[in-house]
Amino acid sequence: MSKPTDGVIYGIRLRTEYEYRYIGLTTKTEHIRLRQHFKEAKAGRKTPFYDWLRKQDRDAVIADNLDWVYGLEDLGRAEIAWIAYLRKEGQPLLNLADGGLGPIGVIWTAEMREAARIRSTGRPGVSRFGEENPFYGRTHSASQRAKWSVERKGTYQGEANPNFGKFGAAHPRFGHAMPEESRRLLSEMRTGAGNPNYGRAASAETRAKMSAVRKGVPKPSSRRSAHTRYHTNKGVVKPSCAYCVEDLAKQCDPESEG
Repeated sequence: MSKPTDGVIYGIRLRTEYEYRYIGLTTKTEHIRLRQHFKEAKAGRKTPFYDWLRKQDRDAVIADNLDWVYGLEDLGRAEIAWIAYLRKEGQPLLNLADGGLGPIGVIWTAEMREAARIRSTGRPGVSRFGEENPFYGRTHSASQRAKWSVERKGTYQGEANPNFGKFGAAHPRFGHAMPEESRRLLSEMRTGAGNPNYGRAASAETRAKMSAVRKGVPKPSSRRSAHTRYHTNKGVVKPSCAYCVEDLAKQCDPESEG
């Protein structure tokens, strides 16, 4: 079969808006290409356009046929012309390149490289810690954190949580325990200066709020009292509890009472 010699220039936008977010070319149809874009977005491809596409309702996004061009070279030139024209008109295009056949027209600026670096942070692969991490010593801006908070709010709460209502053997973590080596490493990381609250003290206002919330709530007066309430009275034995171990030792050696 011979390669197609014509194609279309298409523009992707929201159905309710008239501003294009992406211009592309294809030798198929704009509808097929749109399905392919959604498939790539679902696979996790990281570009501004696919980041935008993942946030949209599939039925709310459409692809318009902007131009039909005969000849592949003319098709590439037409895409360049359309992107340049719409950018001049102030359209919020998310295209990284200026268009054309193949990866031409992409000139990476310092801002683009920084954005790509941030997008790739956290991907599965070789982890880099401490000063080897390119984000070491930096923090996200307050506006960025606020934006993420709004976008993620409620995502995994209530019934939206995939483990909502799962208990005991039905929960995927049932029967799993963290290895002792991992527990030890976490403990060392969070001890002393590694603790996020190291050297910090709650303000008088925060202490007053905590006191008000806990006022009137019954609680053990000591660790021994807590052991009696939650272990002895309920017939529970925990190897990690020093008092449980002490009681067991006394039961095994009655002479230790005297």
